[in-house]
Amino acid sequence: MIILGLSAFYHDSAAAIIRDGEIVAAAQEERFTRKKNDADFPVNAAKFCLDTANVNFDEINYIAFYDKPLLTFDRLLETYLTYAPKGFKSFAKAIPVWVKEKLLQKKLIIDGLNDLDRGIVTEDDILFGYHHHSHAAAAYYPSPFDHAAIVIMDGVGEWATTSIGVGEGRNIRLEREVRFPHSLGMLYSAFTFYLGFKVNDGEYKVMGLAPYGEPKYADIIREQLLDTKPDGSFRLKMGFFNYAIGLTMTNEKFAGLFGRPRREATDPLTQFHMDIARSVQVVVEDLVLRVCHEAHRLTGAKNLCLAGGVALNCVANGRILREGPFDHIWIQPASGDAGSALGVALAVENTMSEGTAPRTPARMNGQDAMQGSYLGPDYTEDQIQTALDAAGATYTLVNEDRLFEDVADTLAKDQVVGWFQGKMEFGPRALGNRSILGNPASSAMQKTLNLKIKYRESFRPFAPAVLREDVAKYFELDGDSPYMLIVAPVRKDHHTSLHTDDKNRTGLDRLDVVRSTLPAITHVDYSARIQTVTPESNQRFYDLIQAFKKRTGTGMLVNTSFNVRDEPVVCTPLDAYRCFMATEMDMLAIGNFILKKPDQ
Repeated sequence: MIILGLSAFYHDSAAAIIRDGEIVAAAQEERFTRKKNDADFPVNAAKFCLDTANVNFDEINYIAFYDKPLLTFDRLLETYLTYAPKGFKSFAKAIPVWVKEKLLQKKLIIDGLNDLDRGIVTEDDILFGYHHHSHAAAAYYPSPFDHAAIVIMDGVGEWATTSIGVGEGRNIRLEREVRFPHSLGMLYSAFTFYLGFKVNDGEYKVMGLAPYGEPKYADIIREQLLDTKPDGSFRLKMGFFNYAIGLTMTNEKFAGLFGRPRREATDPLTQFHMDIARSVQVVVEDLVLRVCHEAHRLTGAKNLCLAGGVALNCVANGRILREGPFDHIWIQPASGDAGSALGVALAVENTMSEGTAPRTPARMNGQDAMQGSYLGPDYTEDQIQTALDAAGATYTLVNEDRLFEDVADTLAKDQVVGWFQGKMEFGPRALGNRSILGNPASSAMQKTLNLKIKYRESFRPFAPAVLREDVAKYFELDGDSPYMLIVAPVRKDHHTSLHTDDKNRTGLDRLDVVRSTLPAITHVDYSARIQTVTPESNQRFYDLIQAFKKRTGTGMLVNTSFNVRDEPVVCTPLDAYRCFMATEMDMLAIGNFILKKPDQ
């Protein structure tokens, strides 16, 4: 059975294709169009999936879309009717778009696919899943578990914002939900907006900013903005929010609660903003833990699967692992809506096929079925060389041993390397195939990467990619974190003694403090977002880290995504070369080709 899954029209459009339960390919549309968070129909991603599977539409059993647009329209209408006559301006703006486009999504899907000239798609070929069920399928079916609690938390899908369910064999049951407008995702995005960052993009910035502050406003958030129950359910006090009926996330009453107007994007970040970020982060973590405890109580499961945008909050995930009631947790690496393209395909596969065991072959040996999330395009040596020659690049082609030696030597000299290898990652994290790498022991690396390579805010932290066998040597974690979705503390024996002046620093001045033997990956609260690397997950990346360890004694590299601010992660060799040339990177290793900046 071959199924093409699609997500589109809101943000993070994507396509995925599976054959007999095995994931063949998956990619986000933004990587091809170079338009960050591209919401358009995933023409390029769908074509890539069809090409990788080497199929046309007459060979595909089902085409599945990740949610039900009519239910979303129902929610939109009911919400406006509830608040009428408030919200008319937003209503007048939204309804024409829905009537002209989004209500006709089936036609848009059919037309988009038929334009690929890969056969004819008709209405009978299209199936529609439920938004949170697609998330749940993406979380459970590729996981290494045959029985697990499932928690989905995001902004909103149709009506649901938080869902608790259980996966057993082929079956997924969603048993409890919180409904719009009450949403943890919307709560976090409201504070993202209030802090002057872009919604559906700047949430990572709030999470990165939070450790610079104190949770001074956490009680105000709990008491004035929320009504929470012991069973993990919650309601938002909507008088402070504007997203249900307006064109913004928050209103003046919200700003009045904290005594400050919304920060404009160009305004400086103050201690107040850092304290706000810390406060909402702490509150959301606590709510997430409550939901997970309720999921455990309802299901009795030892394992937990997570997806939805809130599951990308790796600080909360770390707390679930350390403080939660589950023995094991597994988080879908493409937890946002892009991953639901894969989820809906897997849901159809497990619904339409016979038998009881999930059709995910990789799970038979206890591994997950995501293949390290390396599911995107890759390029041959000839294709790479053709692209480099067309760009006028100067390069050297080396063997693998020389590649690892030269790159490791460069990194050991505290230089920055663009690392482009194999299949592109699916999801927001670069996991060693589309990465920018640095030396974690360099005290200047964090600032260099933010200001001279990524061109982004100086406070943003960087993640360590660490050999799996060495993770407990550096961190208070002795388990797998292959998808960079778990935050854990740096071990105290790696902390450095701080002078009194350094201890007394506040705000962004704390950036300049060397607080561990691994300053480039140690956040101001002594935490790090960890990626564990094994030969099974990524042999080439593992071998590079091993080569670096031989030179430095450190089995770890700084790993950040191969892109600059406001651009998607690179997809093609030409994308990588352009990014390399537009930044102050020192070296680019693309396949077995090495490019040095002074030679260009």
